[in-house]
Amino acid sequence: MTRRATLLAALCLSLGIGPALAADPIRIGVAAAITGPGAESGKYLVQGAKLAAEEVNKSGGVLGRPLDFVVQDDQSTNPGAILAFSKLAADPTLPAFIAPVRSTQVQAIAPDVAKTGKPAMIGGTDPQLTAVGNPWLFRFRPNDRYSARVIAEFGVTTLNRRKWALVHSSDTFGTSGMRNLAAALKEQGIEPVVVQAFPNNSQDFTAVALAVKQSGADVLGTYIPFETDQGIFARQLRQLGVNIDWVGSSTTSSATALKLAGAALDGAYAASDFHRDANPVAKAYAKTYEAAYKTAPDFFSAWAYDAVTILARAINQAGSTEPGKIRDALLATRGVQGAEGMYNFDQNGDGLHGYNVVRNERGAVKFIKRVEFEK
Repeated sequence: MTRRATLLAALCLSLGIGPALAADPIRIGVAAAITGPGAESGKYLVQGAKLAAEEVNKSGGVLGRPLDFVVQDDQSTNPGAILAFSKLAADPTLPAFIAPVRSTQVQAIAPDVAKTGKPAMIGGTDPQLTAVGNPWLFRFRPNDRYSARVIAEFGVTTLNRRKWALVHSSDTFGTSGMRNLAAALKEQGIEPVVVQAFPNNSQDFTAVALAVKQSGADVLGTYIPFETDQGIFARQLRQLGVNIDWVGSSTTSSATALKLAGAALDGAYAASDFHRDANPVAKAYAKTYEAAYKTAPDFFSAWAYDAVTILARAINQAGSTEPGKIRDALLATRGVQGAEGMYNFDQNGDGLHGYNVVRNERGAVKFIKRVEFEK
């Protein structure tokens, strides 16, 4: 050891920094929306990942080394996601990736993930993402077959509503969600009275809102990925006097959507993958997040927190940064409680199998119940 290295090691020890923080870091690639309409969700994602890394490093790091990140901006678009991931994939030192949260962007990068041959933690909820034989995708949110079943069951059984209006984005997430919700309703003998699609980043939802109003629906089911669209649609819907029950996907209860929509989302229900009262880990995570960032967390941060935590655990259990060994360790993850739920990975790379039902009460998201599925 050189004299300089010896002095550095001594300094680290004098500052209370253990061997993990004195070594070169293991870096994970992160593709997140730093700019564009999804920038708020990207901020939450990065913040959740950083909190997980801080906890991992305090506990000794990964293979005795600190965990760190290389972040690329996916610009909230498919081309941006492809470019961001290509930059990350070009770095041979990165053993794994935190991929975008939106299904359409995950779909865009999926071929490159397969070619790269390294684990990518994803937040997109389109069921097809993990059903097409890509062995490197690992989902840290429950897929929308489960959310559709929860939305349909709660709306029909608990709210006693049978005249459904379905509104969805025309992208991968929205179209898949709508199809799964329509199928779940069909199992209960219900055909929607109206189905309306819209392109992402719309500014005027008047035609969609009017179609819902004129349909005579008594309940609204939605799959809307961007919080800006969620907020604009909610306000325009209420301005037209539509005040029917609403049971939406997770974005309906996201912190940014609630802020943008204001009173327009009061009383709306959601099938949400994260709520602080759903389990003890979620409660502890929410407390830590609020202390660090002075705001409440939502699923955009919680899934990234879980992804980094469980990825670090898998690397430690594998005893290696070799991608195949990390993949095997992730697939072997069973009975690990995270902020989003209990992780039990199946052969497709899906770790979670349930949702929370929540309700917006004047900007405060209230937990109603947790619904788990065996498959």
